[in-house]
Amino acid sequence: MNAATLIDLYKTKGIALATAESCTGGLVAGAITAISGASAVFTHGFVTYANKAKTQMLGVPEAMLATHGAVSAQVAQAMAEGARARAGTHAAVSVTGIAGPDGGSAEKPVGTVWFGLATAESSFAEHQFFTGNRDEIRAQAVAFALTLAARAATINGD
Repeated sequence: MNAATLIDLYKTKGIALATAESCTGGLVAGAITAISGASAVFTHGFVTYANKAKTQMLGVPEAMLATHGAVSAQVAQAMAEGARARAGTHAAVSVTGIAGPDGGSAEKPVGTVWFGLATAESSFAEHQFFTGNRDEIRAQAVAFALTLAARAATINGD
């Protein structure tokens, strides 16, 4: 899914999208807003690189971050839910991961990325593992986030 196709899909459905990003640092929002006409469907892009930002801007509980870590299903889902609620959009997609080259561990190696998707009807998190250098991992994460965001247009028959 590319950003232009995503925008067209959201326009057809008459819905809007917000993003919440950590490891991609705004690249998903950047891909969307690089397309003319994105303002018809894209309202907010939250870059919450630090845990404090996730808590302040998206309402991710500090206890959740302490228990599960920023790179987790729970945090990815909470990020998406917080972005959707604050933006008032039909959907929000989130990205949190370890793009490297350092920061990984045995449990969460470099390339571990969690995504969240929230709509008014449901929310969930999905894990992907990407390989390559930092730029390649981030590019793969952007592509997957756009594809995931497209799912929101079909959740519960929308």
